[in-house]
This record gives sequence, structure tokens and C-alpha cells, in this order.
Amino acid sequence: MNRPQTRETLVKDIWRACDILRRDNNCSSIMEYIEHLAWLLFLRFLDAQEEEWETQAKVERRAYQPIIEPPYRWRDWATKDWPTEELLSFVHGRLIPCLQSLGGDPIREIIRGVFAERTVIVCASGYNLKEVLQIINGIDFHSQDDIFTVSQVYEELLRRLASENRLAGEFYTPRPVIRFIVEVVDPKIGETIYDPACGICGFLAQAYLHMRKYEQTIEDHRILQEQSFHGQEKKPVPALLGLHGVAAPRIVRRNTLEENIRYVTERYDVIMTNPPFGGIEGSTYSTTFLSDRRPRSFFSFSTS
Repeated sequence: MNRPQTRETLVKDIWRACDILRRDNNCSSIMEYIEHLAWLLFLRFLDAQEEEWETQAKVERRAYQPIIEPPYRWRDWATKDWPTEELLSFVHGRLIPCLQSLGGDPIREIIRGVFAERTVIVCASGYNLKEVLQIINGIDFHSQDDIFTVSQVYEELLRRLASENRLAGEFYTPRPVIRFIVEVVDPKIGETIYDPACGICGFLAQAYLHMRKYEQTIEDHRILQEQSFHGQEKKPVPALLGLHGVAAPRIVRRNTLEENIRYVTERYDVIMTNPPFGGIEGSTYSTTFLSDRRPRSFFSFSTS
């Protein structure tokens, strides 16, 4: 049972989790402890989403096949009172290999991509990991208020990260600017939305919040969940953050600037992006994001 919290205590708890990770030997930099926190929040949110899907299946009297099977669901391992060494052994030896081997449908492929294409950062101390798990278990991921508060704290972390990484061509796009752009473009259900430098998926997430207001049918819901949102990003962290609320966003870890535009076959209706105006790339990269068929809307924004 999640304990009731005020917004203020929740914010303090999340920052306390950051402090715990920051003092761990494996998470000394801001990038490392943000990434560690990100994959834990990713799995906790997924488990809450599965709980909702399971409940819906019971109401409709149909079978439900878990995306992640026991004992690898969050509720099975992250709420358990492990001896610290056994906890680390389970995470390294069983949990992460399981997640790296998933496949067979879009959602499982996304999870596999999150964990298989990178070295997953895990606390050196099992005591630190247990403390952070306890804090995350205190968050009600069925509550929109709690999710919103977590998102706000995470955005503050990302602003700090961005201030350190501007020389690497990473720029945080302020949320009010994203909301304004999405309102102007006004994407509709049935249109495909693409961000070739999606970062933490701010444009795609805001587009989802905007488009779901038009959702009226089961087919509308399926389109939003499975077909609408596409992005590319060369860094591993964004895939962990993803699109909360969207079952199968098509987020690919890839450097768009390295693609030869002549061989790009994908087409999209709407492109919204804050492209990398700074940083240094290789000498061989494409000079344009756009193909011969222009999208219905293309909105490029620079924070530099």
C-alpha cells in the first residue's frame, strides 16, 4: 500500500533518492545517477501500467498475458526485503538479462532496446539500492498528481544536466515553449509525429497529451498507443524516459545526422524538434532532415 504524501514530501523523497544515488560508487556523475533513477522509474511505471491493463482484462473477462513475467515484474522483486548481496545478484544476474532478451511485440522490443543497447548502471551498494527502491515504492504511479510531481523534479534534474552538457550539443527545451509549439501545430489523431533529435521526448510527450483530447473510439486509442509517435536520439537516457502513457512509441537510438538522406524511406506528417545546433559531429553527415515529400508541418526550434 502506498503511503499518502503531500507534494512537498514527495519532492523531498525524490531528491533524497538522488542524494543516495549520488553518493554511490557507481553513480558519481549527474548523468550516471539520473540514468540509474530513470531505469528504475521506467520499470515502476511499466508495472503500474500493467496493473491497469490486468484490471481492465478482468473487467472484460479476458485473459491477460504479462509483458514481463514473474518473478521479473517490479512488484515481485522491488518490494521484496532482500539481503543486499542477493538483491544485487538478482538484478545483475537475472533481471537485466531477462529484460535484454525480451521480444515478439512492439512493447517488449522497446524494453529490450532500453536495456540491451547499453551498460545498465546499477548501484555498487545494495543498501543504497534498497533505500531508493523504498522511496520509489512510496510513489503512487496510478495518481496523475504523483506522476506530475515526479516529472517536474525530473525536468529540474535534466535542466541541471543540460547546463553541464551544452558543449556536447545537448539542449533542454523549456516545457512552456514545447506546449506553445504543439498548440500552434495542432497535431491530430491519424497523423504521425516525428522528432529526429528527440532527447527526453518532450515534443512527443506534449503531442500525446494534446492529441488524446481528440480520442473518441477504441481505434483512436490504438492509433495513439501504437502508430503515432516516432523519434530518434543518439544518447541512451531518453529511451528510459520515453513517453509515459504511450504503450509502444517508436523511439530509436540512432544519430540522425549520420543518416544519408537519399536512403531514408520513412515519411511523417508532422516534425517538431529542437535540433543539435551545437556540439561536434563527424565529417560525414546529412545536410538536411527533410526528404522530397515535405511533412504537413515542420517546426524547428533553437534554444541557443
